Amino acid sequence: MAVKIRLKRMGAKKQPFYRIVVADARSPRDGRFIEEIGYYDPLKNPAVIKIDEAKAADWLSKGAQLTDTTKALFNKVGINKKIVSGEGQ
Repeated sequence: MAVKIRLKRMGAKKQPFYRIVVADARSPRDGRFIEEIGYYDPLKNPAVIKIDEAKAADWLSKGAQLTDTTKALFNKVGINKKIVSGEGQ
């Protein structure tokens, strides 16, 4: 089973709010997911990004793949550098 860390769109029309979830790659964008590990609110100024680093590191160590968008969010928060260097564990 291919597992991805990706965004799940929530919120009303023209008011997006995203949850960062761990999901099977075959499930739909807003469909079933395994675990929620954070959220992203692009409408706030500045954008709010909240990610549980411990859960993210755990899933990445199990082989979960980041999508391009979540990779950019992780880099913006600075989580990727911590996980790669081993500081997040």
